[in-house]
Amino acid sequence: MQFTRRRFIGAAVAATAGLSTASCVVAPPRRTSPRPVTGYMPPAVVPVATADQPLLLQEALAALDAHADKLPHRDRIGLVDFSRPSSEPRFHLVHLENGRIERSWLVAHGSGSDPIHSGMLHYFSNQPGSNATSRGAYRTADPYLGKYGRSQRLVGLDRDNDMALERAIVLHGAPYVDPSFITTQGRIGRSQGCFAFELGEVATVMELLGQGRMIYAAKPA
Repeated sequence: MQFTRRRFIGAAVAATAGLSTASCVVAPPRRTSPRPVTGYMPPAVVPVATADQPLLLQEALAALDAHADKLPHRDRIGLVDFSRPSSEPRFHLVHLENGRIERSWLVAHGSGSDPIHSGMLHYFSNQPGSNATSRGAYRTADPYLGKYGRSQRLVGLDRDNDMALERAIVLHGAPYVDPSFITTQGRIGRSQGCFAFELGEVATVMELLGQGRMIYAAKPA
């Protein structure tokens, strides 16, 4: 089932009713294991995965449950549909209580995931030096000022992305994520594996996600 904004909203509403180091950033601090969230009870409004939901949403909700002890905030998530081209907004901020996509943004994938610069992600990798995007669940961590200004570190929670801190895979803005490039080239630029947004939008993305929320990135069939 292909993920679309309209189909996702309908499925999510129904579910809730039933209830090499990248050079684009400064090096992050030494990796530490996330601490369990003590005394935390997940909200009852978080939907459970069901067979009638798009595959990407099913995977994200399963990851949210699997990593509940590492995610203090479960009211909204970042959901990245890398089956879509870079010319389309494919980073979605999903509010799980009302089952709606609140905002969607353009987001770059890594050059190692798209070596021919087609605008489509072809490969995932967790290897240092790959300059590729990694799939899986991330926890948003601390913000900082990097090469492109406001940025935010990400902690990889899965085996497919547990090198995120070592690889300096972060959330940041970049001049190569510009809608004007879509008009002239049919696609935006590529990162070195980071989740790169428009320079004018990254602050909003960071403020809405904050720290301690999940980003789930994948390429559903």
